[in-house]
Amino acid sequence: MTGVILAVDDLKVHFPVRTGGVLIGQYRPLKAVDGVSFDLKAGETLGIVGESGCGKSTLGRAILQLVAPTGGTVSWLGKSFCDAGAADLHALRREMQVVFQDPLASLDPRMTAGDIIAEPLWNFHGNLGRTEIDRRVREMMDKVGLLPAMINRYPHEFSGGQCQRIGVARAMILKPKLVVCDEPVSALDVSIRAQVVNLLMALQREFGLALIFISHDLAVVRHISHRVMVLYLGRVMELADRDALYAMPRHPYTQALMAAIPIPDPDRERAKPRVILSGDPPSPLDPPSGCVFRTRCPHATALCADQTPMLENTGADNKVACHHWREMSPTSA
Repeated sequence: MTGVILAVDDLKVHFPVRTGGVLIGQYRPLKAVDGVSFDLKAGETLGIVGESGCGKSTLGRAILQLVAPTGGTVSWLGKSFCDAGAADLHALRREMQVVFQDPLASLDPRMTAGDIIAEPLWNFHGNLGRTEIDRRVREMMDKVGLLPAMINRYPHEFSGGQCQRIGVARAMILKPKLVVCDEPVSALDVSIRAQVVNLLMALQREFGLALIFISHDLAVVRHISHRVMVLYLGRVMELADRDALYAMPRHPYTQALMAAIPIPDPDRERAKPRVILSGDPPSPLDPPSGCVFRTRCPHATALCADQTPMLENTGADNKVACHHWREMSPTSA
């Protein structure tokens, strides 16, 4: 890994939501992402985890400018592109690509696998000609584990795992520097998940690209990531090196997530400590004051209601947003 290629500073994505009646209703901000900051190095994988509705996918889309940020900046190679024009954004698409969650819904059913994978080449390298583009498509299909002979098949003729390989091939065909993987294996069988994750890791090593890997599956995140960011109600609870986070989670929310990871050994599974969170996450339309996690935190105090905790360094490049992290005994995983 070399220098920083992506820097996100205090990024916010708020959606106006109408509440109340039609005549006397008012708009309130739904804070899907609320002040997220991090950086990403070339060749690095950042895993993003959290419960459903915590803002993971919205964050990924805002980074790619598929959703307009409400505030903050996203910088690529030191240059902010939040206010970039259409031409500049089009040029950046060569460097940043995405793999979507649903492998079939993200593919055009009217296009063949070859046309789907070739589409980025036609958009950015149309001068190559049909023969060269077909050659590159077949070469990429081989890299992702698809037979080049399948080039003229339509998405409905492939399995879910094969469709996701087409999506990966489409993202990789331009050899980008960054790929955002938005829960790319959540819709796949367990055995197919491992194949797709290993494929992403192999392509990352070959092309030297950076990955942002969004997932609910903490075991998969542990396997693929170098660092892990934990989100809750659109805010960063913890950001740490993978090994440090899984061995010694500092934030109570991270500890609860880690405790939920099943252990294959039945004896160890029964003996491990249980961390049960009470209630459901609050609505992002009406988040709690202070620490957004305090309504479910067993360690919450009056300070947590009065003051929003800032991300503090816990050692090396690891950070946690908790007023009481020094007082708690982290759970070893």
